[in-house]
Amino acid sequence: MSESRIPWIQAGYQMAAIDGFEKLKIEKLAKLVGKPKSSFYYLFVDLENFVQQMYEFHFQNCQLLAEKEKNASSVDPELVAILVEHRIDLLFNKQLRVIRMNPKIQSLIEQIDSIVLIPFLNIWKQEIQLNLTDLQWHNLFSLALENFYLQIHFDNINEIWLRGYFSKLKTTIHGIAGV
Repeated sequence: MSESRIPWIQAGYQMAAIDGFEKLKIEKLAKLVGKPKSSFYYLFVDLENFVQQMYEFHFQNCQLLAEKEKNASSVDPELVAILVEHRIDLLFNKQLRVIRMNPKIQSLIEQIDSIVLIPFLNIWKQEIQLNLTDLQWHNLFSLALENFYLQIHFDNINEIWLRGYFSKLKTTIHGIAGV
C-alpha cells in the first residue's frame, strides 16, 4: 500500500469501526485527512475500491492480532491487554458482522475467524478447564463471541470491562457445567 493511501485507510477504518459503514462518507474522510476529495478519487477511484482496501487492511491487522494471541498464555492480563490494543480492529470486525448477509463479507469474517479464534480458544480452554469435545468448545465459543460483539462499543473495550466480561463468562460456563 502506498504511503499516500495510509492516512485515508486509517481514517476510514476508524470511522467505519466506530460509526458503521453507512456513515463512511468521502467528504468527511477528506476533512479528517486534511486533503481535497479529488485526492481520494485519484488514489482510490471510488468508495467500493476504498472499502475493499480497508478489508485488506483489516485482514492484515487481524493477522498481527493472531500472532500476539499465539504468544499469550493467559486471558488476564495478557489477552485483555492485546484486545485493548486492538480495540479498533474488534470494532471493525463488529461492523462486518452487521453486514454479514453479503456473501463476500461472510467469507471475510470466516477467514478472519479462522486465524484469530484458534489461538484465543486455546487460551480460553486452559482458563475454563472443562473436558469438552471440539464441537462443544466451538459452539460454546461461537455463542460467547456473538454475545461479545453485541456488547462492545468504543467506550467499553478497556481492561476493566474486559476483565469483568471474561470473569462473568467463566462463571456462567462453570455454572452451566455444574463446576
